[in-house]
Amino acid sequence: SSLEARLGARLLNRTTRRVSPTEIGLAYYDRARRVLNDAGEADALVTSMQSAPSGLLRISVATDFGVNHLSPVLGTFLADFPDITVNMVLANRYVELISEGFDMAVRIGELEDSTLRARKLTETTKRMVASPAYFDKYGRPAKIDDLNEHKLLHYSSQSSGSVWKLTAPSGEKRQVRTAGWLSVNDGQSLLNAAISGLGIAYLPSYLYSEALKKGLVEDAMPTLPPEIQGIYAVYPPGRFTQPKVRAFIDFLVHAFADKGPEEW
Repeated sequence: SSLEARLGARLLNRTTRRVSPTEIGLAYYDRARRVLNDAGEADALVTSMQSAPSGLLRISVATDFGVNHLSPVLGTFLADFPDITVNMVLANRYVELISEGFDMAVRIGELEDSTLRARKLTETTKRMVASPAYFDKYGRPAKIDDLNEHKLLHYSSQSSGSVWKLTAPSGEKRQVRTAGWLSVNDGQSLLNAAISGLGIAYLPSYLYSEALKKGLVEDAMPTLPPEIQGIYAVYPPGRFTQPKVRAFIDFLVHAFADKGPEEW
């Protein structure tokens, strides 16, 4: 047969009355049967993993959002899906999902990688905030150009560099350079600096909301239009979304249904 010709070995003894396997043929059949069984089990494993959420879920998220808003809801998710284990990595940098082995990420603002699939979870509002003590000491900016005379606290991991992108009441897009006073690569630390009276910070509402309600900070320029940013779950493209990823994204949509853009 063609298989025997390819292998260069006789697998079957053939006579006019019967066909029987050779010793080599029996060994080949035994190994091939095990390979086929393993392949069948692999198919079954993939099918089961595609039908029921399970396995390790690796998530990348910015530190401040992860600590304040993702960590508090993880317990409920794990109770709902006991076959999933979560590895949440907090990092204030852009993470390459595929090359760094992540299943998904939660990202805020404009999405840089258009090849990833994305689902909006909620929104957040960015405002410039500072403490009442700061405004008592340095005054309040009346227009965007006045910011050049103020102490600005910069989120140093922003992809935009040392620049705030603002919208004037007229709708004009403006940029303000912020380098020179204080730069921090963590949003919560930046909020703490603003509360302490060190300057004006440009932060999302999921960070400043409670401090604003308590009067610890105030809106530096309430006449400016609010900057609304989306908060997204992003994950690698593909024909099929893994059940564990789909389950977590659906959970987050429900968990954040009453959040944003102002209320957190």
